[in-house]
Formats: sequence, C-alpha cells, structure tokens
Amino acid sequence: MHNAHRNRWNWIALALFALAAHVAAVDRQDIRLPDIPRYQTLKCDFHMHTVFSDGQVWPTWRVEEAWRDGLDAIALTDHIEYQPKKEDVLPRLQRPFEIAQDLGSERGVIVIRGAEITKAVPPGHFNALFLADITPLATNNLAVQMEEARKQDAFVFWNHPGWRVKVNEAVILPLHSELAAQKLVQGTELFNGSDLYSNVWSWALQNKLTLLANSDTHTPLDPPLANHAKHRTLTLVFAKERTADGIKEALRAGRTALWAGDILVGPGELLAPLFAAAVQVAPPHHRTAKVALLKITNHSDVPFNLTRKGGPGPTKLELPAGKTVLLKLTLAAKQPLPTLDYTVDNLLTAPDTPLPVTLTLPGTTPGK
Repeated sequence: MHNAHRNRWNWIALALFALAAHVAAVDRQDIRLPDIPRYQTLKCDFHMHTVFSDGQVWPTWRVEEAWRDGLDAIALTDHIEYQPKKEDVLPRLQRPFEIAQDLGSERGVIVIRGAEITKAVPPGHFNALFLADITPLATNNLAVQMEEARKQDAFVFWNHPGWRVKVNEAVILPLHSELAAQKLVQGTELFNGSDLYSNVWSWALQNKLTLLANSDTHTPLDPPLANHAKHRTLTLVFAKERTADGIKEALRAGRTALWAGDILVGPGELLAPLFAAAVQVAPPHHRTAKVALLKITNHSDVPFNLTRKGGPGPTKLELPAGKTVLLKLTLAAKQPLPTLDYTVDNLLTAPDTPLPVTLTLPGTTPGK
C-alpha cells in the first residue's frame, strides 16, 4: 500500500511538472518594434471571432493569445447577423466583450468592444469598433447600422474588400465611395490574414481611409514561434497614449502601419522614423586608406531588405531581424565616409513604392 501511495504521488508530481512546463512554454514573447518620436508603437489585431458567432474559442482565450503573442490591443468582432451556433450559445452581442474585459485588464491587453456588420457580397462586411452598445445594430438595414455606428462615434472599416467578388466584377462600388465620402466608413483592411487586397490600395489613399491589417482568426492561434517573422498579421497603431481612446484617436488620424509577413505598409512619415529607430549604425571599427568596416544592427523583429539607389555601398543589403551585419566599404584613398542611399524594398508607402532611406555613417555630414 505504501508503494502504491508513493507511485500515485510520483505520477501527480510528474503531471504537475508537465503542467508547469506547458505554462512556461506559452509565456509572453514581446514583439521588438521601437516607438517613434511623439508616439507609442502599439501592436493590435482588430478582427477576430469567438464562439459567440463562427469562431471556435471562448473570448478569454483571445486575450490569452494576445498576451502571449506580444499584442497591446485587440477587438472582438463577432458577426451581428450570422449566428451559426445560436442553438448552443445564446447570441448575446455584448457578452464577448463583457467576458474578456476583466482578463484584459489583468493581462494589460486593451480589449475593444466591436462587431462585424455582415452583409452579402456586395457590399460585404464591415467592422465597427468602440461601440457602446451593439444591440441597436442588430438589423438587416445597412443604412440604419451605419448611422447607429456614427451615433455611437464608432470607427468603421471595410473588411477583406474583394473577398468573394467574382472575376471581372467591380470590387469598389459607388456605395463604398459614398460611405467613405460621408465618413460612415473611415478605413479598410488591406491585409486580411495572408491575403493582400491591393485592388483597393490606391482608392483608399485617395479617399484618405485608414489602412488596417488583421488576422480575422476563427480558430485557435498557435503558440508564438521563436522567430517572430511568423507573427500574426497586425495593425501597428502610433498612439499618443496606450489607451483605447489613444488608439481611437490614432485610427481616425490614419496613423497606422500594416505588418504582414515580412512586409510593412504605411505612410512614409511613420515608416521612416520607425526604420531609423530600429537600425543603428556603429562607427567604423577598422579603417584603412581604402576600406572601412562597420556594424549595422537591426533591433527590431522586422527584417529589412535594401537596394542601393546609387553611390557607394553594396547593391543589396539585408538586415535580418534582431541581427548585426558587418558592412565593408571600399573607398578611394583618403575618401571621407559617405552617406548610403537605399530603398527598403519590404517597407511600402504605396503600391510598388518602397521607402527611401539614407544611412548616415557616424562621422559623416548628412547629404555629403
């Protein structure tokens, strides 16, 4: 009997050890992205689903995922009109936020009340964020839903534009342009998961719509990988303060960048300081009459792929995420250190428009 008890306790100890190891395996992995002057860089996902519509997880699980993935804010945006689990889960539109908000406060994850207005394609789906009460939007009339969202001072964006649109059919309809003109819709997803909807990119810029990128996850998300190049698709929000109100103000002002795979999309006035804050060029540690050796460190989780615009430097320059590269410059005798002019090919400010940057080497004068 004594041995049986001892074996039982041994099994319990092993089970507790395995549980502790599992908990340790899902610790938070912070995303390395620097703040920029005047703004905090917040990592956000504004489109995801729970069991209260067509998702597969409980609302608190979305908070746990956001915590371990290094996010600052999420929006739970279950469908209003589409409730496939209503025989199993009561379609209570307020409940996902109510269930998630306390755990969000504990984890330091900002949880935003949202909902997905779900219409046939066209016109498609729209997410409304910062709603005070989702219930008045429970109608099949899109005009009424949009006006109610405006009444509640919500931020509304067009989801996955072009999804399920037939070949040769127009993606952008007069209705979409009218919604944008009336400020009933203030943004649009450019990336939804791994899908890029480039056909609305120029239209969105012309209409001064805020660009977003979100996971639109319905299933559980895998634990984060050691290499954050495998991150979920995110909207980076450049906020004056780390609050829901700060995020809302930044979204209205269009201060976002989109991170999908290894690509960053956003205005040059945001991407340029983000790149500058991430990349550090050290003074040459070895210098001869004809050669300078120096180190360039990328302190972020975004790899940067550069192409020379002209002048000195290698034709291609890769700065891997979180790594330091050694750069060798061949110089003429007694030539001072130059500045290096490049484009960052995976940082895009518009379609086919990479961000231009100048690497100023310590000891040089910019523009020389």
